[in-house]
Amino acid sequence: MASPSSPLVDLSAAVVIPTATFGGRKGSVMNKVYADAHSALAGLLKDGMMIMAGGFGLCGIPETLILAIRDSGVKNLTVVSNNCGVDGKGLGVLLDTRQIKKMIASYVGENKTFAQQFLANELEIEFNPQGTLAERVRAGGAGIPAFYTRTGVGTEIAKGKNEDEFDGQRYVMERGLVADLSIVHAHTADTEGNLVYRKTARNFNPVMATAGKVTVAEVEHLVEPGNIDPDHIITPGIYVQRIVPVPNAVKYIEQRTVRPRK
Repeated sequence: MASPSSPLVDLSAAVVIPTATFGGRKGSVMNKVYADAHSALAGLLKDGMMIMAGGFGLCGIPETLILAIRDSGVKNLTVVSNNCGVDGKGLGVLLDTRQIKKMIASYVGENKTFAQQFLANELEIEFNPQGTLAERVRAGGAGIPAFYTRTGVGTEIAKGKNEDEFDGQRYVMERGLVADLSIVHAHTADTEGNLVYRKTARNFNPVMATAGKVTVAEVEHLVEPGNIDPDHIITPGIYVQRIVPVPNAVKYIEQRTVRPRK
């Protein structure tokens, strides 16, 4: 995490490509900071692509980037995420505009629009046990094309998949996932793309940041390099190509539970 005294980046300066010296020569340094979500996604979106979206429920979702995808009008998307938001929030807004063709997820409750489109054969769903989904994403980011797991053997999950036996136990083969684009949400980042997540908002974000051909991160606090303790960095900047600051990120509460007044 950035220390309390760490100055935030002046965004007017952050969007200017800096120069650095390599072996005595000046050269351009990749500028990863974009002024807004629409410009951060410019040139990356196309019909029929696969997008990974971090988050769990509405916690840690890249809401600003999701809205920019909605505004782009891109369609026939395959979206990989733990779930599909709720009605009118998170990935749910892409259901309202019918931009999602297929979901690869572990849970799709809390969303009436999803149920309606699925039952009307307007939406495909590929269910994964939650741990299997996380491992498919992690494997993709690690360059592992497939792996075996006992989870799902003998169930609908295993239908049509290769199975094999190891040490007397049946295992089903699952494929790793690599997306055309990963969108993630982080609490703090420096301009080199090193990311820090906050508590349970970490969830699927770190593995998805590694499994996209291009990764775009929306971040609440942007600081200069050197202002994050290296031991606190979860996602190294080499995985992140673009950053968009969202200092006033909207954070929804999916299920509000309070004690009744006496």
